[in-house]
Amino acid sequence: MGIDVIFRIAAIGILASVVSSILKQSGKDELGTFVSLAAVVIVLVMVLNMVAELFNTVRTLFSLY
Repeated sequence: MGIDVIFRIAAIGILASVVSSILKQSGKDELGTFVSLAAVVIVLVMVLNMVAELFNTVRTLFSLY
């Protein structure tokens, strides 16, 4: 886990913004909003997994089973 996570999050954001703007220009605002919301949920799940991994590492480090 390093810089690649930042690149993944950035790639998801760029892809979501491009798809969302294309959908909004074609008159499908609802789908554009849905794509943006889906991207936020995907990134949130990624961050929550990293936080859970951090807590497990701290728990293991301090032997707090």
